[in-house]
Amino acid sequence: MHRVGSAGNTANSTRPRKEKRLTYVLSDADDTKHCAGINCLAVLKSKVSDGSDYLFTGSRDGTLKRWALGEDAATCATTFESHVDWVNDAVLAGDNTLVSCSSDTTLKTWNCLSDGTCTRTLRQHTDYITCLATAGKNSNVVASAGLGGEVFIWDIEAALSPASRSEAMEEDSSNGINGSGHSLPITSLRTINSNNNISVHSTQSHGYVPIAAKGHKESVYALAMNDCGTILVSGGTEKVVRVWDPRSGSKTMKLRGHTDNIRALLLDSSGRFCLSGSSDSMIRLWDLGQQRCVHSYAVHTDSVWALASTPTFSHVFSGGRDLSLYLTDLATRESLLLCTGEHPILQLALDDDSIWVATTDSSVNKWPAEGRNPQKVFQRGGSFIAGNLSFSRARVSLEGSSPVPVYKEPTLTIPGTPAVVQHEILNNRRHVLTKDTAGSVKLWEITRGAMIEDYGKVSFEEKKEELFEMVSIPAWFTVDTRLGSLSVHLDTPQCFSAEMYSADLNIVGKPEDDKVNLARETLKGLLAHWLARRRQRFGNQASANGELSGREITTRSHTHSRLDVDSNAENDSMVYPPFEFSSISPPSIISEGSQGGPWRKKITDLDGTEDDKELPWWCLDCVLNNRLPPRENTK
Repeated sequence: MHRVGSAGNTANSTRPRKEKRLTYVLSDADDTKHCAGINCLAVLKSKVSDGSDYLFTGSRDGTLKRWALGEDAATCATTFESHVDWVNDAVLAGDNTLVSCSSDTTLKTWNCLSDGTCTRTLRQHTDYITCLATAGKNSNVVASAGLGGEVFIWDIEAALSPASRSEAMEEDSSNGINGSGHSLPITSLRTINSNNNISVHSTQSHGYVPIAAKGHKESVYALAMNDCGTILVSGGTEKVVRVWDPRSGSKTMKLRGHTDNIRALLLDSSGRFCLSGSSDSMIRLWDLGQQRCVHSYAVHTDSVWALASTPTFSHVFSGGRDLSLYLTDLATRESLLLCTGEHPILQLALDDDSIWVATTDSSVNKWPAEGRNPQKVFQRGGSFIAGNLSFSRARVSLEGSSPVPVYKEPTLTIPGTPAVVQHEILNNRRHVLTKDTAGSVKLWEITRGAMIEDYGKVSFEEKKEELFEMVSIPAWFTVDTRLGSLSVHLDTPQCFSAEMYSADLNIVGKPEDDKVNLARETLKGLLAHWLARRRQRFGNQASANGELSGREITTRSHTHSRLDVDSNAENDSMVYPPFEFSSISPPSIISEGSQGGPWRKKITDLDGTEDDKELPWWCLDCVLNNRLPPRENTK
């Protein structure tokens, strides 16, 4: 994923400014499924007896989804789309608020029961945000942490209050884009002081700021908070568990014992006991009152990445890189292998007598767990006593006496779409060949964002050779598969370097010797819905020099652009068949304008109000004013 920096104010800069990139992410025909690994899970229990329970999933495909849970089925109710990189964690906070964090360095808040509209974008971190934690009984308090050792504590209620919105809008001119295309203030939150009172910390440029817990020198991968929000624990690459007072951000203690990265943390409701899982394959139980490790559990044979405890904190479920889910009695040290899979386990979520398991695969599985009475599982037999040294578990595994899993099959699977893991841009510069995790090889047409051929499980290299053509067309786009699907990147002026004759594109009704600029026509297809909605609002005269509020577009257009050869207005707005994007499975745009940060939205969700504050000026100049960069700049 191309990481877009802050827009900032570069008006007085003497350095040439790199223009904003436009990216479009191709969508699978079934948009109700994730297409990359699931990084996070959250369960929302219904407050009424006959209401529906919900599962929230956050994925490496950059989206979150809400699933309505039935007896033996889960239905995708909503997709939450706004992050532009991996969604790394999500928690439920406040009154029906979903808070998510991402490698795009932002936190976002959503009404978890809405149609997927982002209600606020929070920008305080300077690097990937890896984890979140919330207080059970004071769920307005949310902590976030990530790479670079940054840890912040937020008050969600203050963020969403009208006072916070109005003040933020007055103080901060940077705006995010919500799900319906309207501007929303990007702000930090009011914070909680040591007396549990909300205090306001104002700065000249950003309004409210969260409490910063300063002390980590390296990356943080795990957070946990007690129910009352009075104790916060964090861990990461420093191999120590740090304990904080989240009301002030002050350090309380530091616990040593792990020999590798700490990847998962849990606190009991009182905040006295802490469980940690590490890349050293160990689970440790800490007594914060005694400030020491009281038990070590050698259960796994590889890194421990996920922990979930029973409500009474008597047993812990654990999973990780060894593909296995274990249940361990913290008092007796008795351990049981519940199940094994094909993919490393990334997160766990207990749901009554079941447990949801998220992995690096795009599917989510529900397994039996007996969370309310875990002793019932141990009655099946097959348990072992967890050692207290990591090599003890590894030695048992090498001796061939590995435990047998209790369960063979999950009780429910929410299927995903196989992630694209390999790609090749063919030399006709319109088609891309891909291979996914299931081994299927497919052919995509970039200029209309469609999969045009599914070859099944064939040799990728042989198919690539078979499709080779003796043509020479400039490279006008780049592609990556970080989000599990094809992300196509357009950068000006390079993207305007490729032209083809209309005859070669089989465009009927256009002179055969007319040259067609591939990027220009692709942009017209991508923004066709936006342009139609714009004309409904502003009439046919809507142009970059008119209704758009970007004075800079006009001056840049005359200075840096040329009029295209085809100046017929009717033809200019026409989208030719090789460039028509589907409205059934439309791609998503990832972009950035002159204000705010990067955003993501389906092309069919654009409402025509977006201008140069949200979209790159050169895209608007191309689509609305029919202008392209000078030819010498595209070479």
